[in-house]
Amino acid sequence: MTTFNLRTLKLRSGEQFRDVREIRLEPLELGGQRYLPVPETVPAGLAIRRAATGTVFELGFHVRMHGPCFRCLDDAVLDLPISAREYQANAPEEDEELRTPYLEDDRLDLSAWARDALALELPDKILCKDDCAGLCAVCGKNLSREPHDHGEPEPDSRWSALAELRDRL
Repeated sequence: MTTFNLRTLKLRSGEQFRDVREIRLEPLELGGQRYLPVPETVPAGLAIRRAATGTVFELGFHVRMHGPCFRCLDDAVLDLPISAREYQANAPEEDEELRTPYLEDDRLDLSAWARDALALELPDKILCKDDCAGLCAVCGKNLSREPHDHGEPEPDSRWSALAELRDRL
């Protein structure tokens, strides 16, 4: 877990601190599949700006995620630029919206913040390529590599009574 101790900073209102920190990223579980960050440790730009009403935190990094494609299960690679911002009011007790969940006892949890920011940037479906055709529902072959058709599927015998009714009408 990578953290940053805010007690080491002596920022006054209007001042800013910028630094690059190495953040260790954990693998993500999504849809029952595991996605690995490569490399596990990434350099991240950290900016902390003190304002009259609170503190603004900014985190930015670039990550490459490896894991299975949602459609065909081949290896999918995502290159994601991550940019996140959090705010902590000077008196956050009044409103939960004015408090960042990543700050506790003057320690900013960079690993948890980076994980959550990464999860928010992931697409709805992780694909090996935009036009991935997926797997054949009949034989399980990869349709992107071997496009094929098994013809018209046989009708389900449970629907035969309805088919007879349709023919009579």
